Amino acid sequence: MDVQRDDAVPSDTWKIHSDDHLAIEIPETAHKISSDSWFQAGFVLTTGINSAYVLGYSGAVMVPLGWTGGVAGLILATIISLYANVLIARLHEFGGKRHIRYRDLAGFVYGPKAYALTWVLQYVNLFMINVGYIMLAGQAVKAIYIVFRDDNAIRLPYFIAIAGLTCGIFAISIPHLSALRIWLGFSTFFTLVYIVVAVALSLRDGIEAPPRDYSIPGTDTGKIFTTIGASASLVFAFNTGMLPEIQATVRPPVVSNMMKALYFQFSVGVLPLYAVVFMGYWAYGNGASSYLLNNVHGPVWVKTFANLSAFFQSVIALHIFASPMYEYLDTKYGIKGSVVGLKKLCFRIIVRGGYIGITTLVSAAFPFLGDFMSLTGAISTFPLTFILANHMYLVAKTNSLTALQKSWHWVNVCFFGIMAVAAATAAFRLIAIHSNTYHLFADM
Repeated sequence: MDVQRDDAVPSDTWKIHSDDHLAIEIPETAHKISSDSWFQAGFVLTTGINSAYVLGYSGAVMVPLGWTGGVAGLILATIISLYANVLIARLHEFGGKRHIRYRDLAGFVYGPKAYALTWVLQYVNLFMINVGYIMLAGQAVKAIYIVFRDDNAIRLPYFIAIAGLTCGIFAISIPHLSALRIWLGFSTFFTLVYIVVAVALSLRDGIEAPPRDYSIPGTDTGKIFTTIGASASLVFAFNTGMLPEIQATVRPPVVSNMMKALYFQFSVGVLPLYAVVFMGYWAYGNGASSYLLNNVHGPVWVKTFANLSAFFQSVIALHIFASPMYEYLDTKYGIKGSVVGLKKLCFRIIVRGGYIGITTLVSAAFPFLGDFMSLTGAISTFPLTFILANHMYLVAKTNSLTALQKSWHWVNVCFFGIMAVAAATAAFRLIAIHSNTYHLFADM
């Protein structure tokens, strides 16, 4: 096997997989790596799980599952997500080299076919996450408009277009993930604003409101499908699908530092999410919206500030989840460094602008946020974060695992495989139902 020592000078490309005739070449990245503290990586991860998506989990998770299923599901999803991410983080230097992309690690462990399959799964996952971010940003702008003029003169797709344009400008301006430094501070501030506002106004509404209905809506058959779909939303809530790319930004020792970042994410980082989800469901019951700020009542300026914060945080979070695509394109075409320079600027306008444009078009055409959360969890989060993580760890560490440990990983692989198929079926069913109810470019 071609193993590179940690202290060796890296070549322009690395070979992966032990069989030379199957080896494929991995280019060095054009983006900055190994420069960030574990605390910054922890903030990147926390930004992901406390993005404006948290405003949708009261409706997408708690309403289909109820109090018992929702609370138990969120806690269980937290534990198993931490476990799966720890497995991936421990493999970052497997074989004596750093694997700075998810597909690089899969290719090193399995070979070229897994490299290509992981690439496809990851980019589908990140694209669908970004579709949701633009939906959220569009809903935030629409919510601001409704506060001042509730006349439906401007439909949701136009607000989504405004969100897409803003995301495109931001994407062109920020060259790579490590360059987000100060923006992570802004992101944290924006997150605190909409979380505090959502929790405070939901608490006030809940105190003043009559008794709520917490029953799970729908027919018996419908409840089965919505429950399965909600399980996919649960795992979607805690996982990025790009842990190796985030770990690549961390300075050595990369495994122990990434562990600190993960423990930060799944301890302190999950508390705001819990607060919003449980408070929103307590206040509004099964009437909780897929965008909680549409439920709350309060001063105009407070709601406006919260929606603006959700809008800008979605723009920043989208850039995090689009960064693997940007890294691939920048590396392929040799675009390095800052945005200064006519060639770099033109490249980013055309390529990143095109990517954001396609994402915006899909967001406007199918603005069913809860369904997209379920579908993303089913077809990409389950395979990438749970099935692949357990099986890769099983293959990589097979000589050091006991028979019981191997059986445990196989149980996980099989269980999450079944869950992925069931959740994908449920999500496609929900999208089909909503597509029949609403037309393309619907005003949700």
